[in-house]
Amino acid sequence: MFTGLVEERGLVTALTLTEKNAHLRIRAEAVSEGVRLGDSIAVNGCCLTVTFHEQTELGFDLLRETLERTNLKSLQPGARVNLERALASGGRLGGHFVQGHVDCTSAILGFETVGADRRLEIALPSEFSQYVAYKGSIAIDGISLTVAELRPASFVLWIIPHTLAMTNLNEREAGQSVNLEFDLLAKYVERIVALQRPGGDGAAHDPAPR
Repeated sequence: MFTGLVEERGLVTALTLTEKNAHLRIRAEAVSEGVRLGDSIAVNGCCLTVTFHEQTELGFDLLRETLERTNLKSLQPGARVNLERALASGGRLGGHFVQGHVDCTSAILGFETVGADRRLEIALPSEFSQYVAYKGSIAIDGISLTVAELRPASFVLWIIPHTLAMTNLNEREAGQSVNLEFDLLAKYVERIVALQRPGGDGAAHDPAPR
């Protein structure tokens, strides 16, 4: 479990792709401290298991499912990724509950400077629209953010200078894709409501195309 509060912007050093999976290498000065093999780290909001650790270099094995559902497949050496270690017992929950299970990717429609802040608009896939609410929480590339405006086919977030400086959003631009993880509570509410409907079986709902 994560909180969506990014600890560090890691530097991608390599992404090796094979027919069935991939291996990702990241240099992380802060997050690598005290890390052990098998630990979970959110990389752009995707929960990955550390399979290699040498000094400040971390390695992760990526399944085909991870490559298909996230933007990690497009990473190039030199790219910056948002990193967060799993929430420690007794730690502060400053963002919201983030599982690190990316639901889909979506395109940035606009990223404009307005005064000292930035206005970020992201396309909202119709099959996931029920999970987004005005003033609700959402994870964008692993960043816990609040929906400031909800439109028929998109939603808007306001990015303060601190968030811009601490995450890889300062390298993002219109047309690029970001990882989206919708609020866990909304998913449970949907399941509970489905079970209460006549004939509802509460079957797992996976609206993402494969």
